[in-house]
Formats: sequence, C-alpha cells, structure tokens
Amino acid sequence: MTLTRSRAQDPNVCGVTAAIAVIDGKWKTVLLWFLESGPRRPGELLRRLPGLTEKVLTQTLREMEGDGLVHREVYDERPLKTEYSLTEFGRDLSRALEPLSDWGHRRLELLAESRSSA
Repeated sequence: MTLTRSRAQDPNVCGVTAAIAVIDGKWKTVLLWFLESGPRRPGELLRRLPGLTEKVLTQTLREMEGDGLVHREVYDERPLKTEYSLTEFGRDLSRALEPLSDWGHRRLELLAESRSSA
C-alpha cells in the first residue's frame, strides 16, 4: 500500500486528502467518467482508453472495488462475462467531482488565453 493509499484510511487527515487518496492515479477519474453512463466490460474499457494495459486496468478496478466505488458482476455463462458499474458511493464521488472538473476546465481556458495573448 502506498503512502497515498494509506492516507485514504487515516482518520486524522482532512476530508479532501482522504478523497484525493481514493482517486489518485492516472486512470481512476476517467474510469469513473466512463462508468457513469452504465456498466462496462473490461474489453470495452481497454478499447476506449489507449495506453491502458489489462494489468493496470485490473489493478485499478480492484482498488476502486476495495474503496467501494465500483461493483464487479461476473455472469455464469460461457464465455465468462464480467461487467463493472459504479456503486451508489461511486456515483456520489462522481457528482462531488463535477465542480472540480468545471474548475479544471476554467483553469485550462485561462491558461490557453494567457498563452495566446503572450
């Protein structure tokens, strides 16, 4: 467990630090975004996210499952079918991140404006 992951469980850190520890990593926020629209199979996520490896996807989804953000459903059929979806807790986090996303887009716009006027 990394220092950041351990801080997600430390009751003595501020809430923002605990939240950031849960979404820390290159792929978690984009996976939250993709899963907002409904359940997805791992193969679909891999196709839609170039650069994401199967190993990293599995590890990231397992961490998200352990944090209560994602539900993994395995269907007893051949070939084996697995789907991932957001839990209610994961949807809560996604909604909480919307204002932060809006702020990030405004920041990017300001940076673009300052570059074009320089």
